[in-house]
Amino acid sequence: MDRLVTSGRTTMTVKRKSVKRNLDRKPKVREAMGWGNSTLYDRIGNGLFVPPVKIGPRASAWPSDEIALLQEAYIAEKSQEEIRALVTQLVAARKEAL
Repeated sequence: MDRLVTSGRTTMTVKRKSVKRNLDRKPKVREAMGWGNSTLYDRIGNGLFVPPVKIGPRASAWPSDEIALLQEAYIAEKSQEEIRALVTQLVAARKEAL
């Protein structure tokens, strides 16, 4: 599934492969991104990382494919605006997943 992400003057296409989606808990996400709790939630609050998905009354997790796409964006040194646009697209795609 292709997604078009537009941010200001930059356009990029995000390809979401049809792969098995895993849900990663916070310790795995923190390790994957190299962030502590404060940084993780600061980036979520600033729109620079996807919010978690509730999987139970007291449990949350993140879709592993979204984490992988955000890792690629950070590695590619995308701007904050581009990352915010990607986060917006990923969150919107969650609603279309069913």
